[in-house]
Amino acid sequence: MSKISIIVPIYNVEKYLSKCLDSLVNQSLQDIQIILVNDGSKDNSGKIAKQYAKKHINKIIYLEKENGGLSDARNYGLQYVTGDYISFVDADDYIDVDLYARLEKYMNQNYDMVKFKIVKVNSKGQVIEENVSPVFNEKTGEEAFNILYRVDVMTEVAWGYLYKSSFWKNNKFEFMKDRYHEDFGLIPLVMLRANKVASTNIMGYYYVQSEQSITRNVNITKKKKMSMDLIYYYDNMINKIDVYNIKQSTKNNIKTYYTNCILLEINNIRQKEDRKVYKKEIRKRKMIKNIKVTNIKQLIKRLLLNINIEWYLKLR
Repeated sequence: MSKISIIVPIYNVEKYLSKCLDSLVNQSLQDIQIILVNDGSKDNSGKIAKQYAKKHINKIIYLEKENGGLSDARNYGLQYVTGDYISFVDADDYIDVDLYARLEKYMNQNYDMVKFKIVKVNSKGQVIEENVSPVFNEKTGEEAFNILYRVDVMTEVAWGYLYKSSFWKNNKFEFMKDRYHEDFGLIPLVMLRANKVASTNIMGYYYVQSEQSITRNVNITKKKKMSMDLIYYYDNMINKIDVYNIKQSTKNNIKTYYTNCILLEINNIRQKEDRKVYKKEIRKRKMIKNIKVTNIKQLIKRLLLNINIEWYLKLR
């Protein structure tokens, strides 16, 4: 039987926290460790978390630290992991009470990473969308990435997988502090190091679309940094995959994946000067060449993107 350590970063989520924690403490798989990391919350989140820790003293570890952001909170929690597997849960989301029990068979088969299905819901729990993800077993991380990136729009989310603790620790994976889009920057690279990956049809993570979302109501300065962090991660990825023992075709695929995300971000940049700087960075790296052609549909897509993006980059 495998034990799971669940890391929950907490920052100003008093409205959602109880629902999240109820879904964890009531897991049908009893052998769990819940690591709550209060990242300098200003509301009642810390008080709520302490109450749960006091009530469930055998399951919950409560930690407090100065505000350092999501990456810093996750990294801090990782130091206290004692389980065979690691799970990340955002404090404004929740999971099915049988999720880990249903995933136990994969843990017992020594998988490095196990993907499960995600449901987008509103704050009332009403389903907005179920994420489409292919199902497979016993793939290498390289094979898994090459399947997932083509069809799964949530390939990179940290909370969409279980991770074998020894795999995570031996590779010394860390989320980058003081950067946005931390999952995008890390999880694809984590996957490429895995020896054994499964993508299951087990539904169980409920991703709440709330006003707390980091992508909503952000100021101009923050939005600019969020966009430029994508460029930073692209450069980091290029450096990392140079030493990865993966095929050239996979290197091309991960470049395509990062490029697609970066190009899509252009539409979210509202300030003309910021768009200009962002597009200059894209041109400098010649990212358009990363859009591949493997069939007629992709040929048409590439032609359209070359026209639209090149015109977009040159004229706006």
